[in-house]
Amino acid sequence: MIIQTKSLFNFIDNLDINKRKDIKTLTYISLFSSAGVGCYGFKQQNFHCIATNEYLEKRIKIQQYNNKCKFDTGYIQGDLSTLAVQNKIYRELENYNKSLDVLIATPPCQGMSVANHKKRDEKGRNSLVVESINIVVKIEPKIFIFENVRAFLNTICTDNDNMDKPISEAIEINLGGKYNILSKIINFKEYGSQSSRTRTLVIGVRKDLVNISPYSLFPEKQNAKNLKSLIGDLSSLTTMGEIDENDIYHAYRNFDSKMLPWIENIKEGESAFDNIEPHRIPHQIKDGKIIFNKNKNGDKYSRWYWDRVAPCIHTRNDILSSQSTIHPSDNRVFSIRELMRMMTISDDFKWSNLDFDSLNTLSFEEKKKYLKQEELNIRHCIGEAVPTKIFDIIAQNIKKVLKNKALSINEINKIILEHKLEDIDTLRDFIINNKFNYDINTLYNITELSNIKRTQTKAYFTREDIVFNVINKLPLFKNKKILRILEPSVGIGNFLPLLFKKYENIKSVILDVIDIDSNSIKTLKVLLLKTQIPKNFTINFIHTDFLLWESKTKYDLIIGNPPYGKVINNKILLNQYKSDSDNKNTNNLFSFFIEKSIKLAKYVSLIVPKSLINSPEFNHTRTILESRNLHSITDYGEKAFKGIKIETISFFLDTYKKEKFKKIKIESYITQCITLQDKSYIFSKNFPYWLIYRNSFFDTIVDKMELDIYESFRDRQITKKHTLSRGKIRVLKSRNIADNSIQDIKNYDCFIDEIDSFVVSKYLNQDNIILIPNLTYNPRATFLPKNSITDGSVALLKVKKDTIITTNHLAYYSSDEFIEYYKIARNRGTRSLNIDNNSVQFFGLIKEKNER
Repeated sequence: MIIQTKSLFNFIDNLDINKRKDIKTLTYISLFSSAGVGCYGFKQQNFHCIATNEYLEKRIKIQQYNNKCKFDTGYIQGDLSTLAVQNKIYRELENYNKSLDVLIATPPCQGMSVANHKKRDEKGRNSLVVESINIVVKIEPKIFIFENVRAFLNTICTDNDNMDKPISEAIEINLGGKYNILSKIINFKEYGSQSSRTRTLVIGVRKDLVNISPYSLFPEKQNAKNLKSLIGDLSSLTTMGEIDENDIYHAYRNFDSKMLPWIENIKEGESAFDNIEPHRIPHQIKDGKIIFNKNKNGDKYSRWYWDRVAPCIHTRNDILSSQSTIHPSDNRVFSIRELMRMMTISDDFKWSNLDFDSLNTLSFEEKKKYLKQEELNIRHCIGEAVPTKIFDIIAQNIKKVLKNKALSINEINKIILEHKLEDIDTLRDFIINNKFNYDINTLYNITELSNIKRTQTKAYFTREDIVFNVINKLPLFKNKKILRILEPSVGIGNFLPLLFKKYENIKSVILDVIDIDSNSIKTLKVLLLKTQIPKNFTINFIHTDFLLWESKTKYDLIIGNPPYGKVINNKILLNQYKSDSDNKNTNNLFSFFIEKSIKLAKYVSLIVPKSLINSPEFNHTRTILESRNLHSITDYGEKAFKGIKIETISFFLDTYKKEKFKKIKIESYITQCITLQDKSYIFSKNFPYWLIYRNSFFDTIVDKMELDIYESFRDRQITKKHTLSRGKIRVLKSRNIADNSIQDIKNYDCFIDEIDSFVVSKYLNQDNIILIPNLTYNPRATFLPKNSITDGSVALLKVKKDTIITTNHLAYYSSDEFIEYYKIARNRGTRSLNIDNNSVQFFGLIKEKNER
């Protein structure tokens, strides 16, 4: 299934509306926002809330008390599944006259939560997740954030195609084409919250945001305080109904006094069910008999610890029978103020239209009345919230990456010249001192562009967003105690920082890094001084030629971006490489890297030129890959390397599973879609190479044509030094070729006098030779005129059989229908478009109707 989207943010950017325009201020929209506790962190970081949606009026009022939105129309109360509510959100965004920076969605989780023991058929409710997805599709924010319970991604929802599927699949299919998406199950207490809360956090970054990955937005790990340090300064509350005279939100909540004996003697960590005396065990009296309550959760009626981090705060934090709600010393549930500290809600957060000082001046009876009206709503809002600090940290990270403009290539080159960084020792000193406080990505960019050998080795800098896209597809290796990884062409180590993050929880990671250039290894060591290497990683630096390197180690994973160059002037070296490779028809380094990696590792993930998909020299390499389990192919087009015109793909495969996967995931930066294709369909032997974009339209055109009727030839000898402005024989070039005609172009046309020494001369004055420009998405064809030949920019096609070709046949090659078909046939390439003996097979003849 393919879901394509319309670009609303482009429309918004062009609206002629000045109302509410503020280019510098970062913006966000919050869906299912409850009281706005979590996204208050974005307000703290001075983000503007364009719109906030919540179903319950009493909760959206709390957001209004906190002046969350700049304009009253931004508070949108109602059911998000209705078009009326959605259109209000879109209208607010239109009025801002700028694209949205962040969209936050925390849809209802009752159908997913382990705390909900009364689950029914919740697919409808869980499908509110799909409404959130659809709004992201429509608005296209730079970044989206989904937060929910641990089971979120595995929970079933009803997607737009009316198919029930895991939420993770719905997110990937609908949003994965335009966003790099990271999903992690984390305990918020390890990332800035002051209470335990295991949740799923999903962050998506639009793929056009260069050098930004979701990892750069995730909160960093940090230790939480124990409960004594967090709330120990608050006064003890020992009398039921007591309210701290200085803090209305620090109060002893009433409960049925018959429960007091159940909890008054239990110690920290104990439950009322641990009591021995029957009257102290939670129970009911029926017909004069004690009927003990059921202890469904081990933490019901339990007293928490002073020396531990606060427990998870649930929505029913108001009752003793909920989970770990009892104060370590006092015989009561935690107060609102204590809960606020646990959930990192700042003291200036307002639960009322009255300010805090005014509430504290109320009489005791007025305070009781206020709490009776508002306390449950406040407690429930706290229990279902995202801890404020979590979103505050994410907002800080977003602000950093969106407001810190990356240096352009020209700016970096200026720095290199000014500081003489082409000298390797000077470069290393520059990195170590870093007196301009450049971030690690900028240092990597400067280092790569300083490498004057880069164009010789064809080893290109891999951006963080592209590295993330590759690494995100790798297995987690959850049960691995020792993980062995090899980077066979490490360069300056672009993959390493995200590998550190990906595998930070593996007990031991042994990372071997190889490079043929000793200077790259030395520079990498300097760059790593600026990177926090996890304690579980051991890095071994190896200066050698990977293709000649002998190793008995079987790696779990090989990952990297091998060099793309060819071995041209060293036959001895080329023969050495070929001796260990099955594909003897290429001299391209990356093909040799693929084969050796497959022999050494269980999993292989490499970024390689897109020519792998269709070039004749890689026919055998493709066969090798097909014989393994290819999980995915990602087509980056020309978008992987900034400033370098080269088309690339990445692939991920496993080499050891015997059972072959029947399907493969195709991700395209060109179409901005993710599709799941049958391997037998896109790897069909009916065609000369892989067709990763094959679809029903393509099949319809194929059925109309007779294919594989031509053989092709392109001249590789004639150059400018051979041609003249006048001469006996015309040399036709690509721009001369029109639809069934030849164009004369002033100061472009060229000629030659002698052609016998050129192979192309054999086509001179032959009949039925067809000319088609090479390297074009817009094919057009004409017959070769008399006294003319072509240079390498034009392919010459010769019919294999005695088939009559007419001008009508040739005219079809420039039709809209054929052009779209040809794009698919060429895998939507822009550079890898040579017409060779593989690709020429897609030029066919329309069959007569009675032949179809």
